[in-house]
Amino acid sequence: MKAVVSQHSRLGVTDIPEPVPGEGQLVLEVTRCGICGSDLHARHHADAQADVLVEAGYEGFARSHEKVVYGHEFCGTVIEQGPGTSGKIRKGTPVVALPLVRMNNGMHAIGLSSSAPGAFAERVLVQEAFAMPVPNGLPPDLAVLTEPMAIGLHAVNRSGITRKDAAVVVGCGPVGLAIVCVLKTMGVETIVASDYAPGRRALAQACGATTTVDPAHESPYGGLGDRGYTTSLADQAEKGLAAMQALRKLPIAWHIVLGSLSKLGYTAPKRPIVFECVGVPSVIDAIISQAPLNTRVVVAGVCMQPDQIRPVMAINKEIDLRFVMGYDPLEFRDTLRMLAEGRLDASPLVTGTVGLEGVAGAFDALAVPDTHAKVVINPRSHAHLTKD
Repeated sequence: MKAVVSQHSRLGVTDIPEPVPGEGQLVLEVTRCGICGSDLHARHHADAQADVLVEAGYEGFARSHEKVVYGHEFCGTVIEQGPGTSGKIRKGTPVVALPLVRMNNGMHAIGLSSSAPGAFAERVLVQEAFAMPVPNGLPPDLAVLTEPMAIGLHAVNRSGITRKDAAVVVGCGPVGLAIVCVLKTMGVETIVASDYAPGRRALAQACGATTTVDPAHESPYGGLGDRGYTTSLADQAEKGLAAMQALRKLPIAWHIVLGSLSKLGYTAPKRPIVFECVGVPSVIDAIISQAPLNTRVVVAGVCMQPDQIRPVMAINKEIDLRFVMGYDPLEFRDTLRMLAEGRLDASPLVTGTVGLEGVAGAFDALAVPDTHAKVVINPRSHAHLTKD
């Protein structure tokens, strides 16, 4: 079958062996596959990522010298069932699947390991246990967004954000846009999206951002308005003194009143939720330095180089720093349902479609941030991205 193979950072269409389903596995005819930022990173930084994952307990990540078929954001139609499958997902059923598969040498990430060829191909192998039928006649161009949108849902879930909290999304690539879409679906009232590229700011607005900011000219935190955040340690001390002076005037002991208010949640500091979706050195430290005190920072951007932060700044400002990766099966299923029911509108993300022959050009186009967000592969198409 035809597939796009990467080796030594070069991409080319070639013939590879047909997938053979093992115990509990399905073969899918690929209908669509998205090009992910992880694919772009792996093309040039596979070895660095592989070294990190070895330390984390996974030795199967792609290496630059290996022949790898990328593609972990996919939907397809079941065409073959392996031994030991339940038969609950019949042939001809359109499905999406979590991109993990058990091979002879263990579990592997589909499309990010030479042991588990991905969906930049005509067909792909998946685990039946991870496959989910596509409901409500959801078209492939939207079903294919299940995996990247699940990334956004997981980041938002990990943030603990509520509808009344304000969100700042720093970086409006596909991950940042997915987060904006999910925040809108959840009814978050204030969503500030920050990006240098005008095209990406426009996409963020289409996805549901209430304010867009060019960080070259203004701070994204200025877009939050006057929400009572504290931006200075001196101001925090002044507010603390004013509160204690008021409590001292009450007929009840101040510590009893303050303790009761604390239990009811009235003393919790006001803070925004910031989603870091850039993934380049210095961005996390800049957020820690510039954001209001007590800000919760959710790091969703994948930085492939060593980075530096100043812990003393984060300590003094009591910054809450959380890192996110992936999703769980329930989040994947919930994302698929939200897309199929029309509650989650991710359609603005798709900015282009190519065939297998157009993948190399799409990688080049995606390196220019203002033109495209999510490019989708249709293996039966011969399309290339048109040049401006």
